[in-house]
Amino acid sequence: MNAPQQAMSSAVAARSLLLILLPLLCLCPSVSAQVSLGSTLQASDLNQSWSSPNKTFSLGFVPAAADPSSFVAAITYAGGSAVVVWSTVSAVDSAGSLQFLSDGNLRLVNGSGSIVWESNTAGKGVTSAYLDDTGNLLLRNGTSSVWSSFDHPTDTIVPSQNFRVGQTLRSGVYSFNFLRMGNLTLQWNNSIEYWNQGVNSSIQGNLTDPTLELQSVGILAISDPSLSSYAIIAYSSDYAEGSDILRLLRLDSDGNLKIFSSARNSGTMTLRWEALDQCKVFGYCGNLGICSYNDSSPVCGCPSQNFEPVDPNDIRKGCKRKVNIEDCPGSATMLELDHALFLTYSSELSSQVFFVGISACRLNCLVSGSCMASTSLSDGTGLCYLKSVNFVSGYENPALPSKSYVKVCGPVVANPSSLKGTGNKGWRLHAWLVVVVVLATALGLILLEGGLWWSCFRNSTKFGQLSSQYTLLEYASGAPVQFTYKELQRATKGFKEKLGAGGFGAVYRGVLTNRTVVAVKQLEGIEQGEKQFRMEVATISSTHHLNLVRLIGFCSEGRHRLLVYEFMKNGSLDDFLFTSEENSGKWLNWEQRFSIALGTARGITYLHEECRDCIVHCDIKPENILLDENYGAKVSDFGLAKLINPKDHRYRTLTSVRGTRGYLAPEWLANLPITSKSDVYSYGMVLLEIVSGRRNFHVSVETNNKKFSLWAYEEFEKSNAENIIDKRLFGADQELDMEQVMRAIQVSFWCIQEQPSHRPTMGKIVQMLEGIMEIERPPPPKAAVDGSNSGSSINVSSNISALSTFAASAPPPSSSSHQTSGVSPVASGRKTEKASSSILNSDS
Repeated sequence: MNAPQQAMSSAVAARSLLLILLPLLCLCPSVSAQVSLGSTLQASDLNQSWSSPNKTFSLGFVPAAADPSSFVAAITYAGGSAVVVWSTVSAVDSAGSLQFLSDGNLRLVNGSGSIVWESNTAGKGVTSAYLDDTGNLLLRNGTSSVWSSFDHPTDTIVPSQNFRVGQTLRSGVYSFNFLRMGNLTLQWNNSIEYWNQGVNSSIQGNLTDPTLELQSVGILAISDPSLSSYAIIAYSSDYAEGSDILRLLRLDSDGNLKIFSSARNSGTMTLRWEALDQCKVFGYCGNLGICSYNDSSPVCGCPSQNFEPVDPNDIRKGCKRKVNIEDCPGSATMLELDHALFLTYSSELSSQVFFVGISACRLNCLVSGSCMASTSLSDGTGLCYLKSVNFVSGYENPALPSKSYVKVCGPVVANPSSLKGTGNKGWRLHAWLVVVVVLATALGLILLEGGLWWSCFRNSTKFGQLSSQYTLLEYASGAPVQFTYKELQRATKGFKEKLGAGGFGAVYRGVLTNRTVVAVKQLEGIEQGEKQFRMEVATISSTHHLNLVRLIGFCSEGRHRLLVYEFMKNGSLDDFLFTSEENSGKWLNWEQRFSIALGTARGITYLHEECRDCIVHCDIKPENILLDENYGAKVSDFGLAKLINPKDHRYRTLTSVRGTRGYLAPEWLANLPITSKSDVYSYGMVLLEIVSGRRNFHVSVETNNKKFSLWAYEEFEKSNAENIIDKRLFGADQELDMEQVMRAIQVSFWCIQEQPSHRPTMGKIVQMLEGIMEIERPPPPKAAVDGSNSGSSINVSSNISALSTFAASAPPPSSSSHQTSGVSPVASGRKTEKASSSILNSDS
């Protein structure tokens, strides 16, 4: 017998032995990888399961969420039964079982023998089942798949799972669908569409075969053959952080679409993103329930004491009237709810929208036999919504410009928190109301003439009033919220808690009426008119990226110009890099520093290369790099350079420079054009500070009385890089990736080259830091002049030594590599250079 025949004979023998042993293996608590026909899992044994080869996922029984005494067959992550990624949905009792029948059908059977669920694969040639390492359960005919759990999702999507048009996620009465046009939708009861998220407007052309996927790094994106790169829908808040973490997209039982993270073997999930404000989910609090917020958590309640919970043990099941309208002993009346609205979406709008005043909105519902509730918007639109359906979902928030009414049997009994007085004190309340009405009428007559006069001058910039064409700006889709100066005074308690100050103005901590913590910046030196200021604010607010601080709103009132930003819990980067002894508790290890450097580069790359118009920051420095609660980096103050000075910032004179000493590129002081390469120089200085923990313009005996950035290059040339690195990073408990450190040092020296054309673009910097591009040894920066030498002349030398080139160190990444490598989403649609490219050509 020759060698091939011997090998074949051995393979046949091994296969025969495997077929004999497989049924025996099914009797063990855990069955690995391939599952043979005739295998069974019992609901009474929660330790019995079928596992993926590397034990990442397992299929077994877990207690049902709705009733722990019943059980569902589910695929769970890393042994944590709480992290379910797929289930049969239908439950069985403790005597139930999951049977892989000899005819190839996978069937869930109750203890009574009734069939609860099945795969309907009988007679299709199924020979085995297999749970792979991505969490996909496959029923196979040989090597081809007949049925898979990825093709029959329940309420969850995991990385490597393609969610296609026609598939649906369901959770109770809620469903999530992906439309062919690329839109994502959420529906209540298959009738009310309460969320519809489309692809970015920059995506042109019709999608041919769109696929929604959640990348392992935490990016929710759409791919399509007609697109050159992913159309990104959302980032998880822990995007590209950590290792051995499963991120999953789930339609939660509360009707919200969410991204969760779960560390291996933790059995817990952490919320990282959600599609919409929870109180805007239709039906979240049930019929006639009102959703509001207690601190940051949504809570449900009834409109008044005229109502009671349907189920006292579960307020989310809604409320009911204590007395039905048809059983009223007298006439019905309308319960008034301030700052509340009843959710109304497109499918209801055709016959229930009117343009009437508040009183008419209330009376129209009261006299209509079919109307149950109404909402009047106080935003200047005059819109009134009448709710004539049997299901009414409410939302209450002090910031809502609306008033709503619910039909009840009188008398109206307010909730305890809203009661003003009872018993014999009632007449005092009425007396005060009369006094208030009389005074208000008299005051109205006095102010009438003044009001008419004011209306004649309201568009005058002399009086600093808002032009009427902007009165509804904050209600336009995606527009920033407009605040009054008094609102921001209250939010900041009179601008008492100062967070910091810079060239653009001071920043204060504030708390909005909905308990949101914000940072309020008082701008100084505004030279623009009202219209131009609003246009620039709209541009800034439309710029969204994971590594950019989000602009929430603004105030433009008279001489007051303020911007309201999201609050960054951990402050600015300089507080951690240049810590004093008394503040030594603020410390960043190398992993955190490198993540901040990379995140900052990605944010600036977005401003330079991904925005419709390139935004030059003009003031990149550690003070403008803010850190969130997870020490994620976000660039702040972008767009303010143009906001402060309306002139073309590319041709500023020395007297108009608002940059910061030590970070200004040489061209600022040489009165040369300012481009995105000026930001690259500033970033290089910041990157060097991240490595060293010292200011780049620091001069000391240790640096031979030279500016630190120049001394650092000399040490680099002498192969003394360890002298550049922050000594605190060499601690016994510190893990220092020297390869990353050397990449960062070399990139910083490329960035601070004297001539702008010799500096790389921010996109290339991201690739160099990530290790996608090889970095050649940088030439001397020759940047001997900075903002500390203000007023000095500069001789811009052109005889720079020949520059080295960057060579690609890896082949072009595929779509799958984007999910695992942590490559910047900004560069996800661009291939790695196949040939070396000179830095001299990096402008192109």
